[in-house]
Amino acid sequence: MNWTRQILCFLVLSFIHVIYADEHNHIYNDNEEVVLWMSTIGPYHNRQETYAYDSLPFCSGPKEMIGHYHETLSEALQGIELKFSGLEIDFKVPVSKTVFCGIDLTEDRVKAFVYAIKNQYWYQMYIDNLPMWGIVGQLEKSDDGISYYIYTHKKFDIGYNGRQIVDVNLTSDITRVKLIPNAHITFSYEVNWIKSNVKFEDRFDKYLDPNFFQHRIHWFSIFNSFMMVIFLVGLVSMILMRTLRKDYARYSKDEEMDDIERDLGDEYGWKQVHGDVFRPASHPILFSALIGAGYQVTVVVLSVIIFAILGELYTERGSMLSTAIFMYAATSPVNGYAGGGLYARMGGRLWIKQMLLSAFMLPLLVCGTAFFINFIAMYYHASRAIPFGSMVAVTCICVFVILPLTLVGTILGRNLAGTPDAPCRVNAVPRPIPEKKWFMEPLVIILLGGILPFGSIFIEMYFIFTSFWAYKIYYVYGFMLLVFVILMIVTICVTIVCTYFLLNAEDYRWQWTSFLAAASTAGYVYIYSFYYFFFKTKMYGLFQTAFYFSYMALFSLALGIMCGTVGYFGTNAFVRKIYSTVKID
Repeated sequence: MNWTRQILCFLVLSFIHVIYADEHNHIYNDNEEVVLWMSTIGPYHNRQETYAYDSLPFCSGPKEMIGHYHETLSEALQGIELKFSGLEIDFKVPVSKTVFCGIDLTEDRVKAFVYAIKNQYWYQMYIDNLPMWGIVGQLEKSDDGISYYIYTHKKFDIGYNGRQIVDVNLTSDITRVKLIPNAHITFSYEVNWIKSNVKFEDRFDKYLDPNFFQHRIHWFSIFNSFMMVIFLVGLVSMILMRTLRKDYARYSKDEEMDDIERDLGDEYGWKQVHGDVFRPASHPILFSALIGAGYQVTVVVLSVIIFAILGELYTERGSMLSTAIFMYAATSPVNGYAGGGLYARMGGRLWIKQMLLSAFMLPLLVCGTAFFINFIAMYYHASRAIPFGSMVAVTCICVFVILPLTLVGTILGRNLAGTPDAPCRVNAVPRPIPEKKWFMEPLVIILLGGILPFGSIFIEMYFIFTSFWAYKIYYVYGFMLLVFVILMIVTICVTIVCTYFLLNAEDYRWQWTSFLAAASTAGYVYIYSFYYFFFKTKMYGLFQTAFYFSYMALFSLALGIMCGTVGYFGTNAFVRKIYSTVKID
């Protein structure tokens, strides 16, 4: 499939995923062709290290022509390779045990099968989008040594309800053959059709694990996070209603009093920096680009979660990634509007440079990480290697979709939201920042700012990691939405508290501090990923290690940008509120 066809398929199928969460109608007539797709094969403990099914010397069935082939951009990016098995399967037509091919076991073929058995290779297949898994073979230890056996028979039990397939089961350990060089082995299959009462919309329930995802600790973590929200909201309310009220009363006194500084004590107060608090942040191009990207990522994450709740995207291969790519491209104007407007309010003039950085910052990081993994995957001949056509398709999406939409958003942001509107006049000369206690330094605040937000999502991170890096299908997106809302609230409250103490120490560098204090949550998530890798998984090898830590760094970076933006958004509203209320001469 050439790259132009991939782009068209991506746009069409992404739209269909979002609206219907379905790429086929899944309706069959009697005797109609049912396609068995052979997908990938790889070691059980390295889920992401996958290879093409025919990388092992299996043979395929005699049938060569089928009614349709399909491949989407998201499947190619995920390393999902679908190849026709060559087996004759028709709807409601049983097949007795039938030999479909045979191979001669040469020395190289025996070595390949032995290596796969030693590393517990599993393979994956699909019938009507329903996955099945089978193991290549097994080893047995005896007094004579170790013997290796390969399973040569596949038994398919397919359940149907009306004209739809609702269940598939594979039994592959019925017949086994010892691996002996120069021997000839045959492969066989059989198909049984069983009438089922399972409804089509419930056919994925067998793959879900409610005992894992809805465990009591999951509910306890939600309750714990909810109580944290109540505490932090109460703390922020106390600051706003009590502490600030005292500050207002204190600042309303006659400012010509000689003992005013004595009344203030060691803390001179946040009012003293009113002439610098709305000074543009350092490195405004980078800051505004991060804020713009953060707004976009936040909208994309929220949209994908909602679509996953409404459309059950986990039931379709690649639908989650397709939806995420589609939403990221479609929400590019949000990036341009937020970043471009903020840069204009800061007085920036290099708006084209800012727009390019805002539009391509995340895509370049994603593509750079993917290309790095791609080189390793190509060295290992793994299916995770991204085809050249898919690379071209992604590049075209960035250049011809994301960039123009970001440009539109930037122009709108500069014209509609680019007028400076600071409540206080900015001094021409920056005020010196006085010395303060070590725990009030911005670096310390940044390091401490992410602890509570990380604590609010700690348990959910374990479930998300397990669903991606282990054999679990994540489907409790209602939990995820609730945790997402809790994370946003906790992040805003924490950054407001941190900013209040920073301003009270007469340090007006709140923009970057609020952003990085919230973004430091991602640092703790990445540290936790090390613990998860070494103590919760059995992953091994260069490929899996590089794949894991590279994509976890990318995930943590996106999470940090999102949390940082949310923290800055809440803090900006707080700062504007307190300085617009106090009368400043």
